[in-house]
Amino acid sequence: MKPKKNMQLVTYTKKIIMHINYPEVGVCGLSCRLCPMYNTEAKSRCSGCKSPARMAVGCLFITCAVKKKEIEFCWECEESNTCKKWKKHREAGEKFDSFKCYQTLEKDISFICKNGIDEFEKTQKQRECLLKEMLKDFNEGRSKSYYCIAATILELEELKEALNQAKKESEGINIKEKSKILHLILDNIAFEKKHYLKLRK
Repeated sequence: MKPKKNMQLVTYTKKIIMHINYPEVGVCGLSCRLCPMYNTEAKSRCSGCKSPARMAVGCLFITCAVKKKEIEFCWECEESNTCKKWKKHREAGEKFDSFKCYQTLEKDISFICKNGIDEFEKTQKQRECLLKEMLKDFNEGRSKSYYCIAATILELEELKEALNQAKKESEGINIKEKSKILHLILDNIAFEKKHYLKLRK
């Protein structure tokens, strides 16, 4: 197999485990590209659920799928349809979030199973670009989590239109006021489409 550009070799206790092709997509199906921990410049920045640092910490899905079965995703497992741990995780994701938005987890897994991981990554990279634009031009220092949620939930066209509108309405004003304008636009879209732009606790 020809290695992909972003492929990394994961090691665990000095033993080679496997090649990781998609470090920015979690074993369980979460997208790291839209996570607040991924979109920070602090020392605590996470480079993805299957990055070397995150692999060292681990989670129950990393332990089961990657370290034991040497597969990159839960849906690649022969027991995926009957796995109680993954089922519980997905069911919880329909109601609750952690520091990362889980609202689209089930929809994303369905998309991947139908269209493939490469197609999913294409859409996530587009969302990531829009998120970075929001963070760069409209983040007053307190909106990162909010923008990450919006980039996860809203449709791509909704995000693009919101950004274009915010740019037109915020020329020549300070970052705090610019942020208020984008918040208002995104909140109006969310209200109309019944999206929820907050972490569910």
